[in-house]
Amino acid sequence: MAYGSPRTDADVEVYYTHIRGGRRPSPESLEELRERYRAIGSSPLEAITRRQAAALGGRLGLPSFAGMQHAPPFIDEAVAKARAAGVERLVALPLAPHFAEMSLGGYERAVRACWDGPLVFIRGFHDHPAFASAVRGLLKETVRAFRPDRLFFTAHSLPARIVQEGDGYDARLLESCDLVVEGLDLPPWEFAFQSASTTGEPWLGPDLLVAIERSGARRVLVCPIGFVADHLEILYDLDVEAQAFAASRGIEIRRTASFNRRPEFIAALASVVEGALTAATNPAGRI
Repeated sequence: MAYGSPRTDADVEVYYTHIRGGRRPSPESLEELRERYRAIGSSPLEAITRRQAAALGGRLGLPSFAGMQHAPPFIDEAVAKARAAGVERLVALPLAPHFAEMSLGGYERAVRACWDGPLVFIRGFHDHPAFASAVRGLLKETVRAFRPDRLFFTAHSLPARIVQEGDGYDARLLESCDLVVEGLDLPPWEFAFQSASTTGEPWLGPDLLVAIERSGARRVLVCPIGFVADHLEILYDLDVEAQAFAASRGIEIRRTASFNRRPEFIAALASVVEGALTAATNPAGRI
């Protein structure tokens, strides 16, 4: 499962209205959103998610189905296809490493609303050794060609109130980073958030661009550890917005590649799923 993305320019309003629980974005916000998608051409997220699902299913030898939270094919459509295919036990895997009730909790509620059979819901994989190893591979690959003086790990920001609610999203992010950097020869690093929405309430910080400027670094590497595929938050927020910010200040920014359908990431996901199935299996061998 993934967040989803609009397929065409005409779908942008419907997509963001769904995200906002039926409230349409203002004309000004809508035009800004459309301009962002135009700047990247279109979001490849749906196509990438389908390829990730197919590759993972092939590796595991299991039927796989792709569903999106806010755009077609919706999660309930994917569940319906699984049911029609005769699936009796379901593994639900959000393609996001770090659990937060506000984000991945929504995927779980969506699945449980349309599936009443045996279910293994994977609540993130931020501390899985195979995931940490795959991220280390991306970093090694990048620093061979570009030696930064500062490394920033990033993930999507969420409203700051989740900290007071005891969610633990920020702690899980830092735990991932600590696991990844262990034993690597890397420059000083810190964590920053990106892609905060304008909702009238505080969001988790520091913001990536503020943190970069404050650091004084001239050669910056960004590792968006909270994302596993190319989409708007990568292709616009980092490749367009952050690059324009850097160019205006004489800073060079590069980022690690997205996993998309890289074999090491599919292998990591397979390990995550196999581990979840093992943990959910009782002595009789049934989920």
